[in-house]
Amino acid sequence: MSGRFSKKPYPRKVVFKAMEEHGEDDEEPALDNLGDCLNYMSDDPHVLKSTSTNYKKQKVVEHTKSSTYRTREKPMIGFGVSNATSTIIKEEIEVEGRGPPYFFFENVAYAPQGVWLTIRKELFDIEPEFVDSLHMCAATRKRGYIHNLPMDDRLQIPPIPPSTIQEALPSTKEWWPQWDERTKLKCIVTRHASASDVQRINEELRNSGPDPPKNIRENVIRECRNRNLVWLGKNTVDFLQPVLIEAIMGFPEGHTRVACKTTQYKCLGNAFQVDTVAYHLSVLKKLFPKGIRVLSLFSGIGGAEVALHRLGIPLNFVVWVENSKDCTRILKNWWRQSEQKGRLIHISDVKKVTSHKLMQWMKEAGRFDLVIGGSPCNNLAGKNLKTRTGLAGEQSSLFYEYTRILGLVRTLQHSP
Repeated sequence: MSGRFSKKPYPRKVVFKAMEEHGEDDEEPALDNLGDCLNYMSDDPHVLKSTSTNYKKQKVVEHTKSSTYRTREKPMIGFGVSNATSTIIKEEIEVEGRGPPYFFFENVAYAPQGVWLTIRKELFDIEPEFVDSLHMCAATRKRGYIHNLPMDDRLQIPPIPPSTIQEALPSTKEWWPQWDERTKLKCIVTRHASASDVQRINEELRNSGPDPPKNIRENVIRECRNRNLVWLGKNTVDFLQPVLIEAIMGFPEGHTRVACKTTQYKCLGNAFQVDTVAYHLSVLKKLFPKGIRVLSLFSGIGGAEVALHRLGIPLNFVVWVENSKDCTRILKNWWRQSEQKGRLIHISDVKKVTSHKLMQWMKEAGRFDLVIGGSPCNNLAGKNLKTRTGLAGEQSSLFYEYTRILGLVRTLQHSP
């Protein structure tokens, strides 16, 4: 067992299962992934129940709609995704947690140990649903969701998005070498590879000739995988432009164009993957065919609003809470461009959402049908252990604002 983790307070069977999934490699990225996996798995009862104390491979067989069978080690499919019939039975929600109003909370799946247990406890002890967006699009994005939405007849938004890199980015197909077998991108993050890194990789390719030797290929693939680089010319790689990331994340073309490039990358890296969120929210279309009233917390660039719009659910009344001026500009621009007819109210500070304001909004709208958001993950993700302090961190502690506001909404709406 790896010395780095054998001294940590993780159950032995969890360590073995994490090694299965991420390997016991000496390279730093692999160890970071292993550490993240340990933190997540220590909180996941399904993993603890299914993990053998012997270090032995266990695979899950999924039956897909194409009538073929695939094996995946611990697929992150929540309580079922549209392209697989393999499901996990969700625990019944206690009366005090049921909707309406409905709520939906999102954050990173691989959070520090104990975080998801706390989130679950604060949100009516509802079981988290962990989903990797690679089942919905061409990039991985491992997220946890806690919600009280119905789950019958969940559907993906048509058109179904491309599922591989080459399908999502057809301009790369001509230049993609056979020896690069990637079909999925890594998680979209808030920054891209530096120009100097891209230049160094391309020089290495040029110097190796038209058919790079095996050692060069392996190095280039490792760099491309870690940095989400794609092929845009003969033996030429580059980082993804914002417009390509918008497509992969499910946003309309040009959604973030009102911001500078650096800001576009940051905003998209922090956003919902729209197709994944819309899959969960699709059950609301039957419930609110004439429109929905939404309290959107930590709204970002409007992933929830775009998802509801793409589902064809009119946004009748939206209170949108977001402190980033760049995100505010992006969402306001989308609201105009998509010709929304509903009422939009913007609040910059989540701590200023008081019971008095909620009563004012409810007096105008009648009630809220959905409270949705994902509090900052700054202290839940990343390699810097000094700032990865969990829900006690300066940014991620704002999760408790989500629970405070949700509690107020439910109390006010359930009052006689």
